[in-house]
Amino acid sequence: MAGERDQALAEIAFCEAVLAKGGLNVLSETFQGVDDIAAWDHYPPGDVFDPASNAQWFYHCHPAEDGAAEHGHFHCFLRPEGPDGPIHHLAAIGVDAEGRLLRLFTVNQWVVGDDWADAETSIALLPRFDMQMPRPSYLVNRWLTAIFVAYEDEIAALIRHRDAALARHVPAGGGSAREDRELEVLSELILSPGRPD
Repeated sequence: MAGERDQALAEIAFCEAVLAKGGLNVLSETFQGVDDIAAWDHYPPGDVFDPASNAQWFYHCHPAEDGAAEHGHFHCFLRPEGPDGPIHHLAAIGVDAEGRLLRLFTVNQWVVGDDWADAETSIALLPRFDMQMPRPSYLVNRWLTAIFVAYEDEIAALIRHRDAALARHVPAGGGSAREDRELEVLSELILSPGRPD
């Protein structure tokens, strides 16, 4: 397992280094051909879906806040039954304006409107997140895949913390904790600014 993690960390660094040689990064590649970046919009338009692995992702940012290090985040999903089947959010990957990895986190169901899967079901899907698509950038897709390999244990722990946070939460107005708008980010791991551990 340590060997896989080391290899994945090396691949993250390799993807970043190749992009940097051209003055690029994972965000500039994600925004190829985009003139105006709007908060909440999905980039690239229509999301990225790999029909071999059934992995899917999109990037978006929130309205800019003064002093915020995070530009936005990649929301990563898996559709275990294919493009028309249920979709399960696995994790989000926060980056700064230069595309450097800042944090990994999970969100409540209402945030992404996915089909709910409990922690162990979600964790079993993690090894299946494998993006090998040419658009918007093969290097961005490999970078995302490598993050899931390098941080698989940490993401699994975040998903378990997600479920624990939901189990503890009692919505003020009653109803489901998964639909409570007061509860958005359920667990997170802050990484060294700009560089993977």
